[in-house]
Amino acid sequence: MEGRSHLGIGIALGVAIGAAMGIAMDNLAIGIGAGVAIGIGLGVALDLGKRGNGKDGGGDSAHPDGHGRDSDGGSDGGDGGGGD
Repeated sequence: MEGRSHLGIGIALGVAIGAAMGIAMDNLAIGIGAGVAIGIGLGVALDLGKRGNGKDGGGDSAHPDGHGRDSDGGSDGGDGGGGD
């Protein structure tokens, strides 16, 4: 299934599992709601895993030099000293 999203499969599986949980808990609405949430997470995770195979793993795309915002490793905070 190249080029396709796994979101629909994740939601379908989540609803099925959630409905079973809802019937077991005697609260179908909460079970289906939880199943949809779990299914969305599962579908997105599958899509990210599929997309992550082609990455080179280098650097942060927002920072071309590959460093984070604070490239020297220190903090930009003050010295913490106060005067009384």
